[in-house]
Amino acid sequence: MQNWVPTRWLPTLWILSGEWRAHPVRMGLAVLAIAVGVALGFAVHMVNSAALASFGRAVASVQGWADVAVRARSAAGLDEGLYPKLARLPAVQAISPVVELTASWGKLARPGSSAKGGRFTLIGLDPLRAISVTPGLVGLSRAGQSGVGSRPAWQGDAVWLSPALQRATGLQPGDAFTFTAAGRQARFTVMGRLAAAGDDAQIAVIDISEAQWRFGQMGRLHRLDLKLAEGAGARAAVQAVLPADAVLATPEAEASRADALSRAYRVNLGMLALVALLTGGFLVWSAQALSVARRRPQFALLSVLGLPRAGLVRQLLAEGLLLGLAGAVLGVVLGYGLATLVVEQFGGDLGGGYFSRTQARLGFDVPAALLFGGLGLATALAGSVSPALAAARTAPAQALKGLGDAPDPAKAPRAWPSLALLAAGGLAALGPPIFGLPLLGYAAMALLLAGGVALMPALARLLLAPLARRGATWLPLDLAVRRLWGVPQAAGLALSGIVASTALMVAMAVMVASFRQSVDDWLVAVLPSDLYLHLEGAEAGGLDPQAQARLAAVPGLAHVQFQRVISVRIDPARPAVAVMAQGGHSSVPLIAETDAPTPAGTTRALISEPLAWLYGWRQGEVHELVIGGVPRRLFVAGTWRDYARQWGAIVVPLEDYRRFTGDATATEAAFDLKPGADARAVQEALQAALPVAVQGQAQFGRPAEMRAVALTIFDRSFAVTYALEAIAIIIGLIGVATSFSAQVLARMREFGMLRHVGVPRRQILQMLGLEGAGLGLIGALSGLSLGLVMALVLVRVVNPQSFHWTMDLALPWPLLAGLVAALVACAGGTAVVAGRRALGKRALLAVRADW
Repeated sequence: MQNWVPTRWLPTLWILSGEWRAHPVRMGLAVLAIAVGVALGFAVHMVNSAALASFGRAVASVQGWADVAVRARSAAGLDEGLYPKLARLPAVQAISPVVELTASWGKLARPGSSAKGGRFTLIGLDPLRAISVTPGLVGLSRAGQSGVGSRPAWQGDAVWLSPALQRATGLQPGDAFTFTAAGRQARFTVMGRLAAAGDDAQIAVIDISEAQWRFGQMGRLHRLDLKLAEGAGARAAVQAVLPADAVLATPEAEASRADALSRAYRVNLGMLALVALLTGGFLVWSAQALSVARRRPQFALLSVLGLPRAGLVRQLLAEGLLLGLAGAVLGVVLGYGLATLVVEQFGGDLGGGYFSRTQARLGFDVPAALLFGGLGLATALAGSVSPALAAARTAPAQALKGLGDAPDPAKAPRAWPSLALLAAGGLAALGPPIFGLPLLGYAAMALLLAGGVALMPALARLLLAPLARRGATWLPLDLAVRRLWGVPQAAGLALSGIVASTALMVAMAVMVASFRQSVDDWLVAVLPSDLYLHLEGAEAGGLDPQAQARLAAVPGLAHVQFQRVISVRIDPARPAVAVMAQGGHSSVPLIAETDAPTPAGTTRALISEPLAWLYGWRQGEVHELVIGGVPRRLFVAGTWRDYARQWGAIVVPLEDYRRFTGDATATEAAFDLKPGADARAVQEALQAALPVAVQGQAQFGRPAEMRAVALTIFDRSFAVTYALEAIAIIIGLIGVATSFSAQVLARMREFGMLRHVGVPRRQILQMLGLEGAGLGLIGALSGLSLGLVMALVLVRVVNPQSFHWTMDLALPWPLLAGLVAALVACAGGTAVVAGRRALGKRALLAVRADW
């Protein structure tokens, strides 16, 4: 070894290897705790990055890589008269008009096809214009050549598919493709594939005239793709001539919008993974502190032999560094494997539903690996600093006799540092979001967690003081109470892992339970009718008045309420908001409503919580919104709770919407049945009354079924959170076991002395069981209390700042009671099991050696 290891490192390696050989399980668990946190953070980052990149490529494919695009604010589109106006601008070198619709296809009637249907983006364009602006949207012929030179191929029933859509449908050139868009059904013939649409977007392209004629878009466009001249004023020149119902969508704004869709969800998952890493850091601190306490005589001998205090600190920090390095490397490997498994088995949406239609392609992110590995390393080092400094302060003479780890019982632990941390956490929880994210909220959780763990020695002494003063007639109980009261620092070490993991688990459990209960209550409020109809992907067209009349005439119906839902862009850099035109009395669950009369010239509107958060609209204010191509003045009469539309929704009267737009169609309907009517028979009759073109888009649902589906989706969305809860519980139980095992084995002199003075082995085991159960109870209740405070931060701060909605607090008492019972039983049982190992001849020999 001396040939390749510097001599000055030999003592360090000798001491470290001895510790690893003596306690491999405890050290391995500390490494595993760091690895779990690193793996979760790295995996969440990689999966979400891959999914976001795929989503961005899909958006770019639909955009066609134009310099900029003029987009309609709503699905109603733009007047095509804007096209020549923009084409004449000197700043515009080339322009391509586009009709863009959401389309759907059902099960294909071709031999061997197993495809069951799906949604895609239908684009209508002029290939002669598009070839110079968005060549990626121009189709290739069967021979692989551009279809521009053969104009007839683009006319009639020709359709070109992206590779992703071609794989999904299984269609080949020459096959028939029947699909529905804007409430109309049409049949086309597949001519080939798109030139460069990529593998991420499901797109079909047809001639623009066919799109306008066959799908009821005559005189309307949805997008104008532009190639601009060089110069800083080109975009400004285009912006200056845009009407109110058009927005300039730059590539930067589109990328920002795509990122904004899931940013809060991704950040929350990453933060929860880092909290799990912080919990692992407490286990490292606990393991290192117990190791230092057990090895103080060894360190004292090294000090007597000439090792300076700085050298001892470096020794222990080197141990922490190696623990962190091993945990970081293992965590990165585990994280990459976990990310690969998730992408292959479940896709890239991680339960959030933002990227469910993307094909994420995973790659190894070296900077992210270094970042999360570095966080694991820093966590392990931070957990080793306090034990190292404590070891360096111990007098060698006391430590050689095993007295260095016996603090003066008369000296009370200091509580003010932990109280300062708790106060700082409370102040951070009151802070506003930063960059639209609850960063101060998560800082508050970290400060509260650190303060709560640091408070454990003082809290243990405070709670046990009455019992210690009064004493107990039963010897095991009296010994257990006096031991815990006299050595609160040791109790704090054992409690750190319990409190940290319990608090994390309780906080997440309460947050999820509150959210789930609030969603369930909200579903009951928004689904008062007996049956509902929704047309999927029908923004550009829906049920015409004749179809609505046929549905209303179905026998067994007492009342029908139709609704028209469209999307309107307020900010080009943000996703569109939903405008819900409702007839009759609105069923949205109001949080607040004003009694003030609607001002003249305005329309009474209700806004959702997310819209109020994002755009700053307040009750009683008047704001403008483009509906029907003209800015309309809306009077904000109230705010309602909405968990379905994270980016905001506005409810306006259906008659006002129809007056603004002339659009009498509907996309949704709520049906109240007559008493005694058969819901299944009425649903079948309604399905038969629908126009054939929209039957494939129609989705019927009953309130109970819709609630069940919504809660299933909710549980899937929080699957990662449930996994983090399970990991927190496992880490906590492991921390209990390792802490008590190490402390019991380090107290052999104490047990030997008790045996010498005549205390039976059975009573010592009872004492240990009571100690363990007492610490488990204190830790579980402290973790429960701290977790409830952290849950308030999650419910009242993190969720509103992340997703822009509020929820009611709900406590899952059966789960919390079961957790407390499990921790108490685990702590007491572990102490007894470890005591059986320690109460042998080694305890008596330890006392004899001390004499």
